[in-house]
Amino acid sequence: MNKDFFKTTRVLDGGMGQELLSRGMEPKGTLWSANALLQDKYHQLLLDTHLDFINAGAEVVVTATFTARRLRLRENNIEDKFEYLNKKAGQIAKKAQDLNPHVLIAGGLPPQNFTYEPDTRPENEIKDNFYDQAKLLNPYVDFFYFDVLSSVREMRLAIEAIEEFGKPYLIGAHVSQGNTLPSGEIISDFITSIHHKNLLGLILSCVSPENYEKNSAEIKSLGVPFGFKLNGFVTTKPSAGYTDSYKKAKTGNPIEVLGQRKDLSPKNLAVIIKKFKDAGATILGGCCETGPEHISEIEKLK
Repeated sequence: MNKDFFKTTRVLDGGMGQELLSRGMEPKGTLWSANALLQDKYHQLLLDTHLDFINAGAEVVVTATFTARRLRLRENNIEDKFEYLNKKAGQIAKKAQDLNPHVLIAGGLPPQNFTYEPDTRPENEIKDNFYDQAKLLNPYVDFFYFDVLSSVREMRLAIEAIEEFGKPYLIGAHVSQGNTLPSGEIISDFITSIHHKNLLGLILSCVSPENYEKNSAEIKSLGVPFGFKLNGFVTTKPSAGYTDSYKKAKTGNPIEVLGQRKDLSPKNLAVIIKKFKDAGATILGGCCETGPEHISEIEKLK
């Protein structure tokens, strides 16, 4: 693909996991969106959701692989489904692309351990996890998207893991609050601490509009295409900690732990995003709690 793709304004899709739940997918343990891959009865729902995001104006769809990582499957006693689930995610995204050849597929590579927390495991274990998932997705995707990573170390290992596939990548960094990653590092470290050959851009991923705004000047100063996938959660840093809280949640829906904002209607979010676009952001998208209606309003800003 063209490495300058994100130098002009592009619209990403929205939040797959929460959208599937809102459309009737039943939660199962902590599988979240992976349940739509696991159960045949949800495959059409997943495809339709990809298509609805595309019809709303998304030019990029992300594979539904955020919870198809090995450790999340292991804690739900279905690690033996790892290969099947990741390939199925790629196949369903490819069906959506076949119907819409102008759309690109981003291979979603999530944090390989916990969400919103830096991965402190041995480097070889982290790198192997990234590689295993990337290898399965590679035949179906145009580029890789590092989705909600919390440390420079994870980013470096993810880049090393996909090197043999020769595909570009988009960085999705996470900031829960303030001006630092969960690891304590600053966003600039993603650029200054790593040698990049195939970088497409850097976005803040699964963050509130307020957290994006706090960090927008730093991101803009890095000299690469930038933007966001904004969420509609109240917080990504609950007082009791997200990982333990989510595992204890009764419904399997993250809003039980993170809360659900009521002020980010599609039109309200578009007003906020217009301000960010006018300030230079070219990568515009949604994350959890943003659906096709949000993407439709964002598309009007192009």
